[in-house]
Amino acid sequence: MATATVLSRLSLIPNRSSKSKSISNRRTTPTTVSVRAQASFSDPFVLQLAESLEDSLSPSPSSSSSLPLQRIRDSSAETLLSTPWPSRKDEPFRFTDTSFIRYSQIEPVSTQQRNSEILDNLTETHFPNAVIIDGFVSNLTIGPSDLPDGVYFGSFSGLPDDLTNRVSEFIGDFDSGDLFWSINGMGAPDLTVVYVPAGCKVENSIHLRYFSGVTGDRESKRLPVSNPRVFVLVEEGGEIGIVEEFLGKDEQGFYWTNPVLEVVVLKNAKVKHSYLQKESMAAAHIKWTFVRQEAESKYELVEVSTGGRLGRHNVHVQQLGPDTLTELTTFHMCVNEQTLDLHSRIVLDHPRGSSRQLHKCIVAHSSGQAVFDGNVRVNKYAQQTDAGQLTRSLLLKPRATVNIKPNLQIIADDVKCSHGAAVSDLEEDQLFYFQARGIDLETARRALISSFGSEVIEKFPNREIRDQARNHVKSLL
Repeated sequence: MATATVLSRLSLIPNRSSKSKSISNRRTTPTTVSVRAQASFSDPFVLQLAESLEDSLSPSPSSSSSLPLQRIRDSSAETLLSTPWPSRKDEPFRFTDTSFIRYSQIEPVSTQQRNSEILDNLTETHFPNAVIIDGFVSNLTIGPSDLPDGVYFGSFSGLPDDLTNRVSEFIGDFDSGDLFWSINGMGAPDLTVVYVPAGCKVENSIHLRYFSGVTGDRESKRLPVSNPRVFVLVEEGGEIGIVEEFLGKDEQGFYWTNPVLEVVVLKNAKVKHSYLQKESMAAAHIKWTFVRQEAESKYELVEVSTGGRLGRHNVHVQQLGPDTLTELTTFHMCVNEQTLDLHSRIVLDHPRGSSRQLHKCIVAHSSGQAVFDGNVRVNKYAQQTDAGQLTRSLLLKPRATVNIKPNLQIIADDVKCSHGAAVSDLEEDQLFYFQARGIDLETARRALISSFGSEVIEKFPNREIRDQARNHVKSLL
């Protein structure tokens, strides 16, 4: 049975709570986790989900290309079986209700199928791109001159041997996230890799388009879940743009997308990350983005999220060297009975680090809710840090809700840090200004609402993505 397989695998995993002093000792003399202890602390629902995730995966061949993915699955199984399903009593989920997922019949998507309905109706893009359906790469389009020599974009299994060894050094080396991070690690059917060699500046952004080809049924509560996983490694001095776009096949599709993106930005490298979340209004979308930045590197995130009955983005950025820059610019808009949640954490550990964060949200439905929990931690040796955080929210309907928690934790004593928060409706003076010039109230409101989000949309580095995001927001208004 799957139970025996999951628990047997768990019994072979080293206990990470007791760290060995040397790598060689850790590999040769592992301590094991007590299966009975783990089973006794397991949430029965999570244990059942772990079994179904394992049953959905094809057996991994015993080759070097499958070892990193297997390592991710093993470590995820360890944490998954000891982590209960989150509730509103847990601080990270205090304002985010995941119960509709918990009480659905979750079914991991197990097989790759060609979905001609999606592939035949794709909008044209000028970027090298991949279409990822239910976690599987279904279509990869790269022109002969799209990517410079040495750049790799595709499945981990297709990596050349020298790149396999290099990429494997970083895979599975990230700090653990929450339960949903572990669900992805255990259920990801494949690993898509983007590799940029040292000194290489990639002019064309890489476009990842995610779809859920299998949808469930709200009446029977059958909820298909997919676990796409992408890994990006940019070597010293390299530069690239990554565009992630999540789309719903139909407006009321009932499914759960649970993606993970891991990004390693080495010394003096740059990554521009564009993220559009346009899932169906009945779907769940819970995403993890984990970024590691070395010295003098730069990571920029621009996000527009509007879809999903539940949409949550967990962003964790760790600065691992001096003179490092992080910029997060995000816009969430609730126009339905939905919850859109951003949980961000930026950890600065070295001198002269810099971070800038702007989060804006609009709640335009009486049952809509926005959540922002932004944490910036400036540790002891991060002297001369410059960190700023600002969140602004518009509530346009009675009983519309926003819960915000800007948080600065400063241990260093030579820093320049600030944060601010504002929650309001549209300003009466602004509306009067429009009306005094012959513009009716409804048109004035739409203009002000549109301009509120445009500050974020204009940050997208690609014109095609800017236009697409702008048109999408206007259509929702």
